[in-house]
Amino acid sequence: MRLLQNVFQRNREWAAKTAADDPEFFPRLSSGQSPQILWIGCADSRVPANQIVGSHPGEVFVHRNVANVFVHSDLNALSVLQYAVEVLKVRHVVVCGHYSCGGVTAAMGDGQYGLIDNWLRHIKDVYAAHRDELEAIEDLSARANRLSELNVAAQVRNVCHTSVIQNAWGNGQEVAVHGWVYALHDGILRDLNLCIDGQSQLNTPYNIGTAS
Repeated sequence: MRLLQNVFQRNREWAAKTAADDPEFFPRLSSGQSPQILWIGCADSRVPANQIVGSHPGEVFVHRNVANVFVHSDLNALSVLQYAVEVLKVRHVVVCGHYSCGGVTAAMGDGQYGLIDNWLRHIKDVYAAHRDELEAIEDLSARANRLSELNVAAQVRNVCHTSVIQNAWGNGQEVAVHGWVYALHDGILRDLNLCIDGQSQLNTPYNIGTAS
């Protein structure tokens, strides 16, 4: 017996309505993709990238994981970044966190959750780097929201420190890396006014030469 029949039914209804509204939609979509944005976001089911920005399929290339973390040892994320930048030629990489993030909240405490504890350690590193600022915030929800912002900023820098991004800049490719945060309570994106679009904006130890 096949499960989740309702999902297949909704899919058929969506496909039929979409094709009726725009008969060229699926032929156009199947011919290729040329998104301008790579979205690195949280896997939280309440934060769907395309819907948040009001875009259609094919307009946003998406990578999601718990708490929108991007680290230099994650070959999955690095592969997505390389394909997006070098093949799809995206112009913008957006790291988008969100307030009331379960991963961020968990990283603030000392509970043990299993394998994911090793992943959350990256966020704990962000907390440790900003401990004084964060612990001056008495309200725990406000503290978690601030950590969400600081985590986005850290991941933006991590994206920029990759050879993928720095080689793109070195080769004259225009790529900007942005830090945003999404609020679940009102559905509004906040721009953290963090945008890096060149190697000169990085701290010297992280600058690397362009590949020959």
